[in-house]
Amino acid sequence: MGLIIDSLSLPDDFFDLKSGVAGEMLQKFSNYGVKLAIIGDYANIDSNSLKAFIRECNRGRLIFFVQNEEEALERLSN
Repeated sequence: MGLIIDSLSLPDDFFDLKSGVAGEMLQKFSNYGVKLAIIGDYANIDSNSLKAFIRECNRGRLIFFVQNEEEALERLSN
């Protein structure tokens, strides 16, 4: 079971880690064991902390930042 979200549908605060929005939201998914794939273009991110956050999430088993729907479905099905 999982959910796919387009990054364009998330508020800008989500990608500003200082706001805490991403942490609060993703913690809920983790608490309930629900997989989440967020589709977007993450190639041009300037923030080193956001890059590290995405990398760390992608190493886990529940939260994934992916490039497209195909990759999202693949990660959610594993």
